Amino acid sequence: MRLKKNHTGKAILTILLGLLLLTGCANPAGKGILSGQPKEKVVLNEVAHSIFYTPMYVAIENGYFMEEGIDLELVTGFGADKTMTALLSGEADIGFMGSESSIYTYLGGANDYAVNFAQLTQRAGNFLVAREPIEDFTWDMLKGKNVLGGRKGGMPEMVFEYILKLNDIYPTTDLTIDQSIDFGSTAAAFSGGQGDFTVEFEPHATSLEEKGDGYVVASLGVDSGYVPYTAFCAKMSYMNEHPELMKHFVNALQKGMDYTLSHSSDELAVIIAPQFKETDVNTIATIIERYKSQDSWKADLVFEEDAFTLLQNILEEAGELERRVPYEDLVTTVYVK
Repeated sequence: MRLKKNHTGKAILTILLGLLLLTGCANPAGKGILSGQPKEKVVLNEVAHSIFYTPMYVAIENGYFMEEGIDLELVTGFGADKTMTALLSGEADIGFMGSESSIYTYLGGANDYAVNFAQLTQRAGNFLVAREPIEDFTWDMLKGKNVLGGRKGGMPEMVFEYILKLNDIYPTTDLTIDQSIDFGSTAAAFSGGQGDFTVEFEPHATSLEEKGDGYVVASLGVDSGYVPYTAFCAKMSYMNEHPELMKHFVNALQKGMDYTLSHSSDELAVIIAPQFKETDVNTIATIIERYKSQDSWKADLVFEEDAFTLLQNILEEAGELERRVPYEDLVTTVYVK
């Protein structure tokens, strides 16, 4: 399942990117339904900065948050634990991460806990990378191997272990999963010779291929099926104090989602290119197309109860859930509906 480079439309993409830099976004900041009104500052802390979250960046770059009266500051937390800490401490108003963190916080006894209000991704966004191309990869090829994995209790690692168990592979005995490397550093470690396989998000998976240091052999998003991978959440107190702002925030997200699902990967790459200045626009388009082809994004942003139940199943199988928590306590659909 090696990623193929997309050379189609390279010249067109370059021209479009130039036009974008000259003319700005399709919807300049301050233009729209709340034009002329004071903008309310919102700090959004994202778990990672990844092309996997294209609909959110489309909403930012197309000016949809500004249209909705929101002056958005985007901060990257580099890990769900750090993003949740920022949210609970008041450093962030809204958090974007795996919803397992909201469950951990709730079970930890927090009074003003985080509630999920919009789901962005419905599949895992990471890929298994090997040192050599493998045309007919099967998961049992990992037996006896060393794999650079994710943080214990985090969604990337739990979904990986979930897939292993679906294939009758026991994570603690059939292979070695190295969880000692910080989030975002596994690709560099793999390039340096550590591990037989590594689990990577984009653009790291593609970067390893471009350098000849690794090859994508499987998609965790495809092999795990639909999983509520990442969602937006806020503390109960913040939601109660800012009900109208919450509606406008979701409106902006929905506009970004609708635009993403109705436009080509090449067009989307040009729009979000300012978010990924170190990545070639053609590579961005290739990665977006991979995610689009996997049906990675939740079109209506609704975090369904069945999805929440599946999430708790995964947590339970990973040994990370001490008891089940009520869907109605940790998810609200009032804003997306």
